[in-house]
Amino acid sequence: MDLLADPFVWRALVAGVGVAVVAAPLGCFVVWRRMAYFGDTLSHAALLGVALGVVLGAEPMLGVLLAALTTGAVLVTLQRFSEFAVDTVLGILAHSTLALGVVVLSFFENVRVDLFSYLFGDILAVTAGDIGWILAGGAVVLLLLVTLWRPLMALTVHADLAHVEGIPVTLVRLVFVLLLAIVVAVAMRLVGILLITSLLVIPPATARRFARTPASMALLAAGVAALAVAAGLLASLTWDSPAGPSMVVASALLFVAAVSVAPARS
Repeated sequence: MDLLADPFVWRALVAGVGVAVVAAPLGCFVVWRRMAYFGDTLSHAALLGVALGVVLGAEPMLGVLLAALTTGAVLVTLQRFSEFAVDTVLGILAHSTLALGVVVLSFFENVRVDLFSYLFGDILAVTAGDIGWILAGGAVVLLLLVTLWRPLMALTVHADLAHVEGIPVTLVRLVFVLLLAIVVAVAMRLVGILLITSLLVIPPATARRFARTPASMALLAAGVAALAVAAGLLASLTWDSPAGPSMVVASALLFVAAVSVAPARS
């Protein structure tokens, strides 16, 4: 295909696969801990971060990181002290931060922001600088994830038992939120705020059908995510469809295929 000779296609492929192999292993913990809505909440808060970054003249990605971290810290605190259920708190935070981002942007008429690209991403517009952010951020996330693998597993299996064993539960939760925030900030340019959760949830759910250990599920999820990115990008170039949503559709088709051929595990 002639399009494969264009540099922007290879930049998009490197960026997409780079994000996929980081998001999928982290997403395994999202799936195991039933935190899909949590990832959604962080991605919704990203728009508020974009608004603050644009208004303050800072890099929007830094604003996204700050907004996601603040939202995660608020959630961890509310989980301990709030009388409301977690899904209720998540619903409040998700929609409030998304709406607040739009309201903040509306106050600045001279500021022009391409909301569509932030909501649905534009992987074909990735630059060499973006790839640098992706590779550097991805390396940090993978290094921290490997370091925290055992405490996170213990916390996932039983939080109270992990606390008794001396694991700093609150600190581990906050670092996990930090990792999710970095992934959300980096992936926003590729698939957009509204589709980030799909990278975190669908590949691990697909890999779960075949994996026999947590580590193998993380590795399989990374492979599934990379395959979905490549297939979605190829479909986008072939049929001129939106790249980010095409990757999500490819990921969903892989999940359907996995469900069809592999029996469910208890």
